[in-house]
Amino acid sequence: MTNRRNPIVVVAVLILAVLAGVGYLLAGRGSSHPKAAASPATAATAGPSASGSTAPKPAAPKPTPPAGGAATNPAAAGTWVPTDPALADVCRTKLPSQAVDTLTLIAKGGPYPYNRDGIVFENRESRLPKKTDGYYHEYTVVTPGSNDRGTRRVVTGDSGEQYWSADHYATFQEIDSRC
Repeated sequence: MTNRRNPIVVVAVLILAVLAGVGYLLAGRGSSHPKAAASPATAATAGPSASGSTAPKPAAPKPTPPAGGAATNPAAAGTWVPTDPALADVCRTKLPSQAVDTLTLIAKGGPYPYNRDGIVFENRESRLPKKTDGYYHEYTVVTPGSNDRGTRRVVTGDSGEQYWSADHYATFQEIDSRC
């Protein structure tokens, strides 16, 4: 009889543990876990008591125009779809003037001030969306007062997306050309 009760006790304890875990997650105490986080629709309608904070939620990044422009892609006319919502975006007008100069050179196809401009960016740290080898290319942004290439770069993707890095690829922001 003891042998029969042991499996029943084990199953009962497991069921209680699962129920306690579900209750914990539903009570919001486990909301820092990605699977326990509320959906954006739920968070938007639930109000401040659901999230525990009255601070407004940050808006989703604005979309980026796909390559080809409005003639080949109607979504390019005024709509910006980010390639990766996890990356912050930056307005082109907020970049240093040297970065705008680099973007202008890229649009013209050169000539570039450094012989390494236009080489393949390998994305070894995987800070940009994963793509095939050779998809990304890097360009130097002149840093005033620097005796070398400095740390500022623009990285472009074959689909037309552009990224800004002020710290030699430690962080990236996707460039929004609409502003």
